[in-house]
Amino acid sequence: MEQLSAAAQSKLARDLKDLQANAIDGVKVLLNDDNLADIQAEYEGPSGTPFEGGLFRMRLAIGAEFPNVPPKGYFMTKIFHPNVSSSGEICVNVLKRDWKPDLGLRHVLTVIRCLLIEPNAESALNEEAGKLLLDGFDEFAKKARLMTSIHARKPSSVLTAAGGANAVNADGTAAAADGKPPAGGASGSGSGAGAAKPSKAAAAKLQEKKKSLKRL
Repeated sequence: MEQLSAAAQSKLARDLKDLQANAIDGVKVLLNDDNLADIQAEYEGPSGTPFEGGLFRMRLAIGAEFPNVPPKGYFMTKIFHPNVSSSGEICVNVLKRDWKPDLGLRHVLTVIRCLLIEPNAESALNEEAGKLLLDGFDEFAKKARLMTSIHARKPSSVLTAAGGANAVNADGTAAAADGKPPAGGASGSGSGAGAAKPSKAAAAKLQEKKKSLKRL
């Protein structure tokens, strides 16, 4: 856990309070009562995009020099996107050269959501996704949609950040306080504790999708 200055902690607290009062459409912020700097969020795939119907977990890594140095963003759910590396690192100007200390979490989270709507092939971290997007949207969308159906299926239970986190729903209210993280901590895109196991038919369908992905 990074040691944040009192000013940085105060800024984070204000930003999180603002997000609780006025949630971002399609974004659920996950609060960790034990670590204020553990900022995670779940993004619903925007309608009309290859990510529609998916649920993507994202994490902001807040360093000790915040807010003078921008946080780093990572998708914890696997996603096929030109601006997201295979390890999940997010490439967006607001987290690099366009960062300003007075920018808040709302701005950062909103810009990342915009990336799901309008990927930027010109600054690709994922070369394959960037090339497909430049060559033609349809082929990119086909693979992105398939990856979404495999890795970003919505779980049946509430996911929370590690350490007793509380989710902020889209309507600004707190989600169930007893939600538990996936096994092994708050990482990955698997279902939370208590999620129903997939049926044999669903499992077979998933395997077929994975085979289709290998053929792309």
